[in-house]
This record gives sequence, structure tokens and C-alpha cells, in this order.
Amino acid sequence: MTEVNTDSPLLPELIKAGGVVTEYHGRNLVRHFGDPSGEYAAATQACAVFDRSHRARLMVSGRAPGQMLSGVLTGRMPDVPSSNGEVASGVGTYHAVLTAKGRMISDLWAYRLGDGETESYLLDVPVAGLAGLLAHFGRFLPPRFAAVRDVSEETASISVVGAGAVALVTRLALGLRFEAGTLEAAREGSWFCAGTPSAEGEDESAVIGLIVARTQEVWPDAWTVYGPTGVVRSLWTALVAAGAKPAGLGVWSTLRVEAGRPVFGTDMDEQTLPPEAGIVDRAVDHTKGCYTGQEVIVRIRDRGHVNRHLRVLDLGDVAAPASGAELRAADGSGKVVGRLTTVVQSPRAKGVLAMGYVRRGVEEVLLGDQTVAVPGGD
Repeated sequence: MTEVNTDSPLLPELIKAGGVVTEYHGRNLVRHFGDPSGEYAAATQACAVFDRSHRARLMVSGRAPGQMLSGVLTGRMPDVPSSNGEVASGVGTYHAVLTAKGRMISDLWAYRLGDGETESYLLDVPVAGLAGLLAHFGRFLPPRFAAVRDVSEETASISVVGAGAVALVTRLALGLRFEAGTLEAAREGSWFCAGTPSAEGEDESAVIGLIVARTQEVWPDAWTVYGPTGVVRSLWTALVAAGAKPAGLGVWSTLRVEAGRPVFGTDMDEQTLPPEAGIVDRAVDHTKGCYTGQEVIVRIRDRGHVNRHLRVLDLGDVAAPASGAELRAADGSGKVVGRLTTVVQSPRAKGVLAMGYVRRGVEEVLLGDQTVAVPGGD
């Protein structure tokens, strides 16, 4: 099995900039740069740049990588990108990867590179799901038709977030080869490259040109950039010099919870069914051919329901409880009806926000002696 890299490829530069290191699912990355409030303000009012080393990157190529991937990915496969040899663009798609019983192995974003004759895929994967995903691919993707290569060390990714993000990525990552308005109008998953993205080669030429993709993992305007480590490192330096504030995983998590987006390894795991996490509308294509776990997803859609749902809970101006805290029924029974997965201090909510699973039909829960309303608790 491919070894998971334990450090951010940008870590030395981030530490020089004041980054405070933390461990996250076996990977060392930056929690904050000493000023979380300033980082949040930059991301929501100006521009901040985040290292995305809590994600891994895989390249899938071969004789028929799309056909092979389609049998294990739940969503619609990306269309052929457009390219004139100087610029390229396309739309990535979001997926889950499931066991035969419909439980999650991971989620991921898939970006198709190449043209109608050449085909390869860049997969953006949560670090927490990487080992399981590689093992699953090893069992179900024939190497002759779909060879999988972990390119997390030779590539890097960063996200540029805030009102000033689109102007900076248009200028510094895309060389003004695309209009800012084109990027602003693009939907999530849309990507742009001033050059030719490619999966060929075993070194930093594995991605030729920076790929800039729109993301809604957080609620301010945000763009994720993929490319060779050295090029992304230079871009990070240029962004900071142009006024983007370095920001860490702590603020990213806050913005993510405020946006209501779950992350695998924290809010979703190997016991999660996609309908429980509320990702079916984004991750599942009900019109595609067969994929592993499809029968379970269709059965839940047509004839059943799940017994719990992931919710965003507004806990108010209270001391933040620990992740994993139990939620009990508010009817006096004391029955455990849920648990928290992610807890953040939210400037947007002016208090504590949490994501957590709550049993179906529960409209109120008790957290300690505090009553908390459950939105959408049908």
C-alpha cells in the first residue's frame, strides 16, 4: 500500500511565517498563525490563503480509467474538458465511494484531465479516507485499465478565500488568461488552467499549469489551486506578498461548519451512510449505471429512511462542549439521541456552532441541561 505522507509539502514555509503545527490524521499541518481572529476576518472580509494538506491527491490513468472509476464512484463522471492548447477548463464532480452495504469508504472530488482521446483523473481526497480508498482501488480497479498513483508529495494544493480571492487567483495563478467574471459566474467544481493539465510523468511535470477550481466547502468565495509543489509554494509566497493573510485549519473548520459542509474523518466515517450525512443530492447520480453500494442507496431512496441525520446545531453563547458529546432526548427520558462531531466558535453565529447526528424525528435535544433546537428534524 502507498505510504501516506506525514507532512504538508509547504510546511517549512508555513512555519517560517509563524505557523503553529498540529497533527491531523497522521499528517502535520498548521492549525493557525497566531491570530485566528485576524485570519477569520481576512477570509470573510478581504483575502486569506489556506494550505490544504488535510487533503491528498491521486492521479488515475490508463486505457479506460473513467470506465473503471464509474463502477466505484457514486456521482456523474466529469465531462471532457475544453482546451485550445493554451488554456483549458472543465467541471469536476463530487462523489462518495461505498462498500456493498452502502457504508462510506471516503468521499472525493474528481477532475477529468486530457481531451477526447487522452483520459486521466485528478482525485482530491481527504487524508482520513486515503488508506481505505487506496485499498479499495487496489481490489476493484484493474491496473492495466486504471493505474492509481499517489501524487500528494510531488503536488500541493492551497485555497484562496474571501472577497479579494478571485482577483488574486485570476492574476497570479492564471496569468489573466481568464476574465474574473468568468470565474465568479462558475459553479462549484468548475476549474480553469492557463496551460495544459496532464497526468503523465513521474516528477513535478505531472501537472503542467496550475488548476484553479471553485469550491463551496466554506461560505466565502473560495478557490482551490492544484499544481506541482514548487509552483504552488511560489504561488503561496506571491499571494502573501500581494496581501493574502496566511490562515490555518482552525479557521477553515469554522468556515466549513458555518457553511454546513461535513468532512470525512470527523463528521463522516466508515459507518456512515450518505443519506445520514445529507450528501446524496451532491454525491449521487441516480441516472448512471451500476456502482458499488447502489442497491442500498436506491432502497433507502425508494422504500425506506435512515434513522439519524447530520445537523448543524446553534448552541448559542456557551462554553464549547467536546466533540463526541452526547445529545439526550428533551422529553425527560434521558435517552441518548445523538452526538456532536465538530464544534467551533462561530463569529458568524455569535456563539458556538456544532455539527452532529440526531435521531430522525427529534426536534429538541438536551446538551447537559441546555435545550437545543434541531433544524429540519423530520
